[in-house]
Amino acid sequence: MKLDRYDQRILAELQSDGRISNQDLAERIGLSPSPCLRRVRALEDAGIILGYRAWLDARKLGLDLLVILSISMDRHTPERFERFEAAVEAIPEVLECLLITGRDADYQLKVVARDMDAYQDLLLNRITRIEGVAGVHSSFVLRRVLERTSLPLSSMSATRP
Repeated sequence: MKLDRYDQRILAELQSDGRISNQDLAERIGLSPSPCLRRVRALEDAGIILGYRAWLDARKLGLDLLVILSISMDRHTPERFERFEAAVEAIPEVLECLLITGRDADYQLKVVARDMDAYQDLLLNRITRIEGVAGVHSSFVLRRVLERTSLPLSSMSATRP
């Protein structure tokens, strides 16, 4: 799907405020409500808009520890990776799992925990017990300097009139 300037403006507004009404969205981008809604539905149907979520404050919910885990696997086979990925997907404390290259690790995980005791339990009783995990390196986040949820749409070029 090629995106024109209206599509890009819709995406920018929805990234900024996913709860905006269609009426307000249409006014902000300069379309009437019906064509605006059709465009939003087309962006959803194309899989560009994946969903809408509430952004929660982990610390206010008692999840004070944020950890970046580097995971090394014992074997590099598709089956081993599939099993690992399925196992981490079942762990709700894992917020993100990335298959990476260029380091000693195969995966990088972003994990939240209540405190160090909860993290130790998660690490020793769940993550290191996943078949194929050969090594784990934990990096503890001291402070979030920047956290974005919006993609840089300004770097895209409009391609549709």
